[in-house]
Amino acid sequence: MKKVLDIKNLYFAYKNEYVLKNINLEVYQRDFLAIIGPNGGGKSTLLKLILGLLKPTKGKIELFEKKVGYVPQNTDININFPIKTWEVVSLGFKPNKKLKIKVEKLLKEVGLEGYFDKKLDELSGGQRQRVFIARALFLEPKLLLLDEPTSSLDPSSTKNIYELLKELNKNITIIVISHNIFVTVKYASKIAYINKTIYMHNSPKFDLKNKDKEHFCEIELMDLLGESFE
Repeated sequence: MKKVLDIKNLYFAYKNEYVLKNINLEVYQRDFLAIIGPNGGGKSTLLKLILGLLKPTKGKIELFEKKVGYVPQNTDININFPIKTWEVVSLGFKPNKKLKIKVEKLLKEVGLEGYFDKKLDELSGGQRQRVFIARALFLEPKLLLLDEPTSSLDPSSTKNIYELLKELNKNITIIVISHNIFVTVKYASKIAYINKTIYMHNSPKFDLKNKDKEHFCEIELMDLLGESFE
């Protein structure tokens, strides 16, 4: 499988304080990588480094896909502003017939067929999040990064968003930051626990006897308690 992302010996510091230390990570085509960890552990910082919004203090990031979509944690869109769904999806592009056909196709892909002319404030939180995902898909990315895409959604909407991501994952590599570990593990093929350093989990079942004694996160706890991954 083709490698999409290769991070080697990555360090990043704000001023003199390291937020990330010795991060090594490989992501391949059609991986579904979930990133978990505590607040302030460096998860969002890592996404910004991958996107090139920040530069590593030390180490190397190789991104092998030119087309990358990004759904930030805060979309910075005032939902009370009188803007329609199709305008959000194609924001920054001159409207024409071809563009509108493309937007209609994207809205159908994310489960919003028939919502083309709906105003943003007429949509539910889950529907708005689908609009923002459609916007990220507008440039036909091969890699999609999402920062807490379900942080303000109810359990039903959260599940629907992850079902959508699972479907998109058939053709797109996905990296998602999430605090909802119980939902995430059901969809991710790989899980990275980040708290300044990184610990990878490539399987939903682990041998705790051979685990690094310095690392024990929610994944190990779920396994220890017999939490179902099905």
